[in-house]
Amino acid sequence: QVQLTESGGGEVQAGGSLRLSCKTDIASWRYQDYCMGWLRQAPGKEREVVARIETNNKEEYVESVQGRFTISRDNTESTLYLDMTSLKPEDTAMYYCAARRWACLTDLRPTQFGSQGQGTQVTVST
Repeated sequence: QVQLTESGGGEVQAGGSLRLSCKTDIASWRYQDYCMGWLRQAPGKEREVVARIETNNKEEYVESVQGRFTISRDNTESTLYLDMTSLKPEDTAMYYCAARRWACLTDLRPTQFGSQGQGTQVTVST
């Protein structure tokens, strides 16, 4: 288990942008060995993987956010980011940072991540 602390959530109007950050307690020399991801859960819905980034920096997104969200990582600071643009009301959810030691699985199942943070709320209003 690792400690993950998200920040950057808030309320924004539709069409706006937000940047989420996730600070981890993983040593920088080990952080590059982790598959990292952002998950979200809206009320009444299952938690889903929004984006993930491989140990080799390959990115993958759920179809609903492709072209609007960008995941990135800073291996020197053991930090993960999610840049969200053109936000829609349906993006409203609690967003969680997640970590998996070693490579990502080939699909976007949320259970591949052994550690998740407490979450940061994103609310998109019309």
